[in-house]
Amino acid sequence: MIDHITVAVGDLSKSKLFYEKAFLPLGYKLTFGKENVFWAFEIGDGCLFEIQQADSPPPLTRIHVAFRARSKAEVDAFHHAALEAGAGDNGAPGPRPEYAPDYYACFVLDPDGYNIEAMINQPTVAA
Repeated sequence: MIDHITVAVGDLSKSKLFYEKAFLPLGYKLTFGKENVFWAFEIGDGCLFEIQQADSPPPLTRIHVAFRARSKAEVDAFHHAALEAGAGDNGAPGPRPEYAPDYYACFVLDPDGYNIEAMINQPTVAA
C-alpha cells in the first residue's frame, strides 16, 4: 500500500495555500511539515499527500513514493533487496523521530534517481 506521495512545487507557500483551500471540500487537512521545506496533508486512512520546495536538498527528490511495510524487518528486507537490485542508498533503515515518534524507514534511489521509501509508523509491540 502506498503511504504517501511527495511532489515538488515551484512556490511552496503558494502551493500550501492552494491545497489548503482546494482540499477543504474533500475534508483533507494540513497535518505537519517544515516551513520552506515541505507540507503534508492527511488524505484518509493514514495516507498523506505532500508538497516540497523543488530545490530542497536530499533525501527529497522531485518524486518520492513511500510504501507502507508491516514490520521493521520488512523495511530492512526491502532496503537490502533494493540495494541488491542496483538501487542507490539514500538512507539506511532506522528510526526517523523527526517524522513521528514510531516512524521507521529506509530510502533508496531507483534507476532514475527517484526517492523510494519503505516505512512503518506503529509502536513496537512487546512480545
